[in-house]
Amino acid sequence: MLSKYVKEKTMFRSATTWKRRDFLRTGIVAATGSMLGLKVTKGGVGAPAIKTNTFQPVAISSGNGLAATEKAMEIVLNGGDCLDAAVAGVKIQEDDPEDTSVGYGGLPNERGVVQLDASVMHGPTHRAGAVGALENIRYASEVAKIIMERTKRVFLVGKGALEFARMHGFKEENLLTEQARTLWQYWIENRSKFDDYMTPTESLDDIPEQLRYFIDTGGTINLNVLDTHGNLGGCTTTSGLAFKIPGRIGDSPIIGAGLYVDNEFGAAGSTGLGEVNMQTCASFLVVEEMGRGKTPTDACMAVCQRIVERTKVGYLWRNGRPAFNVNFYAINKRGEFGCASVLSGSQY
Repeated sequence: MLSKYVKEKTMFRSATTWKRRDFLRTGIVAATGSMLGLKVTKGGVGAPAIKTNTFQPVAISSGNGLAATEKAMEIVLNGGDCLDAAVAGVKIQEDDPEDTSVGYGGLPNERGVVQLDASVMHGPTHRAGAVGALENIRYASEVAKIIMERTKRVFLVGKGALEFARMHGFKEENLLTEQARTLWQYWIENRSKFDDYMTPTESLDDIPEQLRYFIDTGGTINLNVLDTHGNLGGCTTTSGLAFKIPGRIGDSPIIGAGLYVDNEFGAAGSTGLGEVNMQTCASFLVVEEMGRGKTPTDACMAVCQRIVERTKVGYLWRNGRPAFNVNFYAINKRGEFGCASVLSGSQY
């Protein structure tokens, strides 16, 4: 992690002199669709695209979502709804114990408790649902969707969210895998040489690189879908910041920050440091920029620019450069898609 930060620090000028060209038109993204020469079948990429109705479907996701986009495309190519497809896609990562940023296997808060956040938004109805600090329930995305479908509310958190999930038949389970527990234990034992913990000397050479890898590469999943009916839907789901303050909510469940969908203009979502997105209403801004005529990539880049210009305190190196990353993924009504990132080298 430290070596990566050192490399990144050499790549950027002061935020006060940041230019549009400094933002990546990043290729680190999972997408399937009929645009830009991509060819899609029900099973994924490879054969001629199937034409259905007027709209060619597209699914775009963060870099951990290749299987998610394939699943989403399978559903919409069979006439399925955009949001059903998005949730079915992200559930693959919520099930994956190797993805330490989402669902089962996600890294816990500082007390060792896995707390999940998620949001969904459905373009045709312009409705949304969200859940925050949800414990013991693997599929935060599904709980968010049921909140949207079965209540007049948008956002449930903590104990109330858990009770709601129980009421709708979700099974409680321990989401802390052995891998996540080991990484959390290492963090506790090494976060300060002045606290009450210590690590056996023989383990010091074994775990640091693992810990750096999992903290540095974990990062939420966002999936946005245009279906064959021309409707847009999206979902963002995460276990949040590794070893966070208990109860911390990032941008993922915040409508307009980690996800926003407008069926006339487009859909956008984000991964990365949630606080700067919440302070900028970032995903909403991406969609608004598309509504003003920008391409999805240019809209994402414009919001990256806005975030860098507006972030003044707390998330910068001493020289004013960003000490954080955020990534955006967007699709417009025409099926054009794009993405951008504040920093290079992000896997998400």
